[in-house]
Amino acid sequence: MPPGVDWLPVAEAQARLRAALSPLKGTEEVATGEALGRVLAADAFARRSNPPRANAAVDGFGFAHESAAEELPLAEGRAAAGQPFAGALPKGQAVKILTGAILPEGVDTVILQEESHVTGARVRFDRIPKRGANTRMAGEDMAEGALALPKGRRLTPADLALASALGIARLAVRPRLRVGVLSTGDEIIASPDLPALPHQIWDANRPMLLALAQGWAAEAVDLRHAPDDPAAIAAALDRGARECDLILTSGGASAGDEDHVSRLLTEQGELTAWRIAMKPGRPLALACWQGVPVIGLPGNPVAALVCALIFARPAASLIAGAGWREPLAFTVPAAFGKSKRPGRREYLRARLNADGAAEVFESEGSGRISGLSWAEGLVELPDGAVEVAPGTPVRYLPFAHFQ
Repeated sequence: MPPGVDWLPVAEAQARLRAALSPLKGTEEVATGEALGRVLAADAFARRSNPPRANAAVDGFGFAHESAAEELPLAEGRAAAGQPFAGALPKGQAVKILTGAILPEGVDTVILQEESHVTGARVRFDRIPKRGANTRMAGEDMAEGALALPKGRRLTPADLALASALGIARLAVRPRLRVGVLSTGDEIIASPDLPALPHQIWDANRPMLLALAQGWAAEAVDLRHAPDDPAAIAAALDRGARECDLILTSGGASAGDEDHVSRLLTEQGELTAWRIAMKPGRPLALACWQGVPVIGLPGNPVAALVCALIFARPAASLIAGAGWREPLAFTVPAAFGKSKRPGRREYLRARLNADGAAEVFESEGSGRISGLSWAEGLVELPDGAVEVAPGTPVRYLPFAHFQ
């Protein structure tokens, strides 16, 4: 790295970013079925136990263990899910029972249908199971009044199933995070259906970052593309401040002649321009524009994605009310070799091979956007020097966990 410049380690940059942000305020109630991806604003408690009554875990025959015998008379009727047995089971009898059916009064044990043989009005058992076999206790999953889902949780499909099973019809959630995405640069052509001259490139960052925001269950707000014109960029940022809770820009975050984003944020916002000791991606801008946080990402798509995952993803999680979210990482063997010098943390486009080892893209060039499509995650190499050979344990961050 060039001498005479203070390079901020990734961990310190993340700590500064984390300290500068705060969660959205406010609460709204939504139907449980419409709460996917929302962040809980209050603890949710079970309205009733699950299951509400003891029930059968298998298809078979139910009886009282204390009166069990190798052969028992069958009671008339049966117990099925949604069709309970009428009355109490007479002592010394067995009853046909299906999976999920409430245990009738007088039943505490169920034997598998496959271990039973019916002849006329009697049933014979191959064996007598232990008391309580093949049954589920009331509240075995969760008791009435128990904490079901904690405040700050980002709701998953499984969470919606749990809440519904516990009778929770509505949930108190944080406002949905709104993430604005702005691309800048005279060389950028806003859409691939428009013509581009050899010195121009189609915008790759905006669709990528908008899709990332949608994957974070945020409302993605397209702030479009602005040329290298301070007035146009300021107008787009003004719109972002009106409509968004977080703004992501790409390009113009460094200190060059055409880096108008960082200049505007310095003059009209509270800018901290960081040269991050990481590869890819060095310039990163954090500011507030009219009170709304702005994260200025590098213009290179590879660097923009890596910085968005490492910085913007946990920042968005914090602002949404789910807390700073560290990426999930696995230690896996390397399927590559590399000699890394000290000074910067490095992120390599990677994916796991059939043996579970991390292979990396053939080129580290930050202009190779195809490597982003090829990869399924990142290998993170530490700030210090490291020698990697095939088999060396490395840290692997799957893209899927950044959703």
